[in-house]
Amino acid sequence: MNHADRTKSPAILIIGASSGIGHGMAAEFYKRGWNVVGTARHLNDHTELHDLAAQSGGRVEVEAVDICEPGQITALRARLAERVFDIVFVNAGAANADPTETVAKISTEEFVTVMVTNALGPMRTIEALQDLVPADGLIGIMSSGQGSITNNTKGGFEVYRGSKAALNQNMRSYAARHAGDPRALLLMAPGWIRTALGGPDATFSLEETIPDIVNTVLAKRGTPGLAYLDRMGHTVPW
Repeated sequence: MNHADRTKSPAILIIGASSGIGHGMAAEFYKRGWNVVGTARHLNDHTELHDLAAQSGGRVEVEAVDICEPGQITALRARLAERVFDIVFVNAGAANADPTETVAKISTEEFVTVMVTNALGPMRTIEALQDLVPADGLIGIMSSGQGSITNNTKGGFEVYRGSKAALNQNMRSYAARHAGDPRALLLMAPGWIRTALGGPDATFSLEETIPDIVNTVLAKRGTPGLAYLDRMGHTVPW
């Protein structure tokens, strides 16, 4: 399929699409007729995204970016300068190695890594890429229900919870700065899903959750302002 034919379909850029939820979203959007650009941290590492791209007839492309590295975000923006994406969705994220570790006990280095990956990197990314999304488009970030302060009645997963709460607050600040813009903004809480990040004991499989995640992303298009939603489209309390 040539470039002219591909431009007839809507396009999404998914940051962090090499495996897990990000790859699942890329495959689902592709299946629904979208053109997809997905990113991996390293272009030369073979991933599930590369396999999807290989059999897509040019409708799935692979880019590389590490959102913890500002220079790589800038370089990605330069490479995509002439592109337009109906949706930009930042899925990249991380957790600390020991989820039972309290904030007081985690090493400073690991705390900084999680915070940069989950709270700072995503915001730098959307600030850099926002102009690639038209006024009627959507900018989304993968958050978590564990980022909800209201719903935190049991504790646990302290560092991860804190990083996602920080992300949510940062995104609310971004939305406030862009109040009145027609663009849709979304923080997605997908649920506990069996991935490398979620672990083998998670409640839900990728197969049963990805279609709901994509449905909710698509349903938010055309609705200005920020929403914090679970995969079924229900509002999550801040």
